[in-house]
Amino acid sequence: MKKQFAGMMTVAALLSLYGCQSTSVKDNVATAPEINNQDLYEVSHEGRYYVFDDFKVYQEFLTVGETSYRKVLIGGGPNGQTLVYGLRGVDKKKLSGVAAEEMFKGSLQAADPFYGEIRAEDGRLYVFDSLEDMKAMRMIGEAPYRYTDIGTGPDKQTVVYVLNKQNKKYKPEALMMKFKQHYNL
Repeated sequence: MKKQFAGMMTVAALLSLYGCQSTSVKDNVATAPEINNQDLYEVSHEGRYYVFDDFKVYQEFLTVGETSYRKVLIGGGPNGQTLVYGLRGVDKKKLSGVAAEEMFKGSLQAADPFYGEIRAEDGRLYVFDSLEDMKAMRMIGEAPYRYTDIGTGPDKQTVVYVLNKQNKKYKPEALMMKFKQHYNL
């Protein structure tokens, strides 16, 4: 009887250990941090400056004019504008670690490859393949090197592909293709 009881205890202990191990692996996978730093979208609209790290949330904003979840910083944007971070549902409770905010502030590097857009008040779309070029454009308000494609954006908007000293002599074919894929053009 003692041997049978000891055998059952050994099986129970092994099952318990296996269960703990299995849960631990699941927990590690579920808590792995997600970095959403491959794209960034910015919109200057009605005195506010909106920043998004998710194309779907950005598109919802363009359609509706608002975002379901947001973080607002009065005077935190360029030229003292109210800064609004459009958030995904998974980011709504985060106090830090939101890619849009971290990339905008410069504390998170962009992924490689990177894609970015700035929608200006004048209706032009500025398209980037470099977060550094995007920051420079935001600070200066103009792109010194660019390739302009008039009337080729959604709703026949002018699209400005922002270049830099290294690629200023070449037509930005890859970036143009990426833009067209985003909008199914």
